[in-house]
Amino acid sequence: MREGLAARPGKGRRAESLAAAFLEAAGFRIVARNWRRHGPEAGELDIVADDRGTCVFVEVRSRTGEEQGHPLEAITPQKRARVIRVARLYLAEETPAAAAYRFDVVAVTFWDDDRPPDLIHIPDAFQVGD
Repeated sequence: MREGLAARPGKGRRAESLAAAFLEAAGFRIVARNWRRHGPEAGELDIVADDRGTCVFVEVRSRTGEEQGHPLEAITPQKRARVIRVARLYLAEETPAAAAYRFDVVAVTFWDDDRPPDLIHIPDAFQVGD
């Protein structure tokens, strides 16, 4: 296995931790991380948070450097559809006491040098029907 492939899960978890810390500092309450369902409706939500009564489903994408493009480029229509499908399962199973819901994206770019990671938070990044 190439070194880059072996490092992905660790960097993904680190990106999710950075995103969660950023969201908490912004006043969000983290409700769940890596919420999963297996079987025919399998899928995962990176972060579920509460933002002052709004249930927020946060997709976290990360990349190292810019050679593979920006992490936001990984939010394809297929990825949005998967997140929406799993969010519907979450809403049906967990029934959060929320007045509304939305889909945010946090993009984290790691660098090979000493620079700290770049983090971009896009609230309401996509909607059902996009």
